Amino acid sequence: MKKLSSMLLTLALASAGFAQIPSAPAGIQTNTIYAGADGKFEAAPDTAMIRMDVAAQQETSSAAYNKAAAAVERVRQVLKSNGIDPKNAQFSSYQLQPVYDWKDPKHRVLGYRAMADVTLKLRDFNKAGELLGQLANIEDTQNQSISYTLEDIEQAKAKASEDAFKKARLQANAVATAGGRALGELLYASVDVNQPNIVPMVMAQTARMSAAAAPAPTAEFTPQTVTINAHVNALFALK
Repeated sequence: MKKLSSMLLTLALASAGFAQIPSAPAGIQTNTIYAGADGKFEAAPDTAMIRMDVAAQQETSSAAYNKAAAAVERVRQVLKSNGIDPKNAQFSSYQLQPVYDWKDPKHRVLGYRAMADVTLKLRDFNKAGELLGQLANIEDTQNQSISYTLEDIEQAKAKASEDAFKKARLQANAVATAGGRALGELLYASVDVNQPNIVPMVMAQTARMSAAAAPAPTAEFTPQTVTINAHVNALFALK
C-alpha cells in the first residue's frame, strides 16, 4: 500500500512539472527580441593627402644633410608658388644613417643617407594633381602618393549608425509580426563604427614631368568616396 501511494505521489509531481511553463534561460529577458545589422554611409572626401620621401646619399654625413636640405627647400618653393603655406606640410621623421658595404668583411662605410617623410593635407582638390607632379620633378624626392580621406567624419558616422539601426529594427519587426506580436520600445543598443583603410595612388620615382607635361593623372576624375561602416545590436520589447 505504501509502495502504491509513493508511485501515485511521484506521478502527481511529474504531472505538475509538465503543466508549468519553463523559465527563460539565464541572461535572456522574456518578451524581448534581439537583432543586429550592418549599415554604411558613403561620403565624399574632404581632404587630399600628399605624401613623399626626401632621400639623399653622399660620402659624408654633412654633405648628405645639405643635399636633403636643398631638396626640402625646393619643396618649400613649390608649395609657395602654389599659394600653400609650407607650415601646412608636416615632417613625420628625419633620419641620418651610414651606408655600409656588406660585401666587405669589415663592413666599410660607403657614405651617409639622409631621409625625411613629408605629408601635406589639402582641402583644394584642384591643386592636388598638379602639385604632386611638381613635387615629383624635384631631385632626391621619391614615393610620391596621393590619397583622399574624410576628416570631418562624425556626421558620416551618425548616418552609418542610423542606417544600421533602421535595418536592425526592420528585422526585429519582421520576426515579431511573424510571431503574432508587435514590436515595442528600444531597451538597449550598442554601435560599432569603423572606416576602412584607403590605399593611396602612388606616382613612381621615374615619373618626372616636364613643364609642358600632360594633365595630372587625377585631372577630370572624381575622388573615391569614403565608406563608413557601422554595426548596431538592439534589444526591443515585445507587446
